[in-house]
Amino acid sequence: MSYLPSQPYPPMPGAVTPLVAYPHPIAPPPGCAVLVVSVNRGPYLVPAPTTSRFKIDRRSVPIPGEGTWHIAVPAGPHDVRYTDFMGIPIITTSVLAQPGAAHHLAFRFGGWRNRVHDGHGTDVTRFGMWSNYSILLVALAVIVPLCCGGLALLTAASSAP
Repeated sequence: MSYLPSQPYPPMPGAVTPLVAYPHPIAPPPGCAVLVVSVNRGPYLVPAPTTSRFKIDRRSVPIPGEGTWHIAVPAGPHDVRYTDFMGIPIITTSVLAQPGAAHHLAFRFGGWRNRVHDGHGTDVTRFGMWSNYSILLVALAVIVPLCCGGLALLTAASSAP
């Protein structure tokens, strides 16, 4: 893959900048750790990573899409989350970054729930919003009876003598 100026990462690791997503493994700068973030597209028509924002400690880190990304972070505790375009959290977790270590996080946008797992497959989700599909099903379960019931009432009222 060639480097294009519009890409938010340099072509090869050299001087690594904290809080920048790299598509390849990086060596952490002194006093930093690396978050290895895997993101799936989800079951959505438009991939979830392209419509959501990835944030570390409330600072946006541009991740261009699905795949695995390597991000240098200062050692210490961090709040890691995906938010929607309005800033509402979709998935949140926290990580205690150890200097020189790689911490794996797999963000999974699912059909029913959005979850995040660590490198061992353990669910480390602090908050995982229901997926867009499950929210749509609940909304339809409420709206359809209201609309149909209202239509039935209007029909009954108009046919009454």
